[in-house]
Amino acid sequence: MAAICDVCGKGPGFGNKVSRLGVRAMKRRVKSRTPRRFNPNIQRVRAAINGGTKRINVCTACLKAGKVARAA
Repeated sequence: MAAICDVCGKGPGFGNKVSRLGVRAMKRRVKSRTPRRFNPNIQRVRAAINGGTKRINVCTACLKAGKVARAA
C-alpha cells in the first residue's frame, strides 16, 4: 500500500536518524546520521463518495478534520 493520502496528497517525509554519544553530558555529540523515512499514518477506510461507497487511503489528519464522510 502506498503511503499517500487520497484526500490531501500527504506523502512520506525524509530526514535523518541522529545517533548521539553521551547520556548525561552537557553537549551530546553526534555519532552518525542515517537516512530515514517518516510515513504518514494512513488508514484504509470505506468512504461515501458520489452516493456510493469506495475504499480509499486517508491520513488520520483528514479523518479527524472531517474531510471524509465514512460509509455506514
